[in-house]
Amino acid sequence: MHTPETKRPATHPPLLGWRALALVYDFFPALALWFVVAVIFTSLHGDSVRGGGLGLLEFACLYGLTGIYATASWRRGGQTIGMKPWHLYVDDQAGGPASLKQLWLRFIVGSLSLLCLGAGFWWALFDRDQLTWHDRLSKTRLTRDKNRDGALD
Repeated sequence: MHTPETKRPATHPPLLGWRALALVYDFFPALALWFVVAVIFTSLHGDSVRGGGLGLLEFACLYGLTGIYATASWRRGGQTIGMKPWHLYVDDQAGGPASLKQLWLRFIVGSLSLLCLGAGFWWALFDRDQLTWHDRLSKTRLTRDKNRDGALD
């Protein structure tokens, strides 16, 4: 558990650049998971999947597996592999662990934000608390805390 002196205030979330760096780092474990899905679908189909129902199923599996990676990582220790080097953590608004429902909502809204050219991330530049769309809608927050590292592992 965190002592009050090590808990980062909600009014000082990490800069947008830290979020972007974590996303870039997290692309690589996600890519590895996508390769596993692609191998399975290719072996079942005998050739590359080119669309249609099977293509939609493959996309759903890719998206779902990415969501499982993110939400399970956040639930387990508050961070994904890409968040570790930058000391970033996902918590609920009170500073405790976020629920699975909050984390899935965060993942889905964050995905939609990326589809909107990152508009939900850019929103943090104008938000009074520097929160993104997915922070606000899921009632979670991203904090940067060097003192917390290893505390939840």
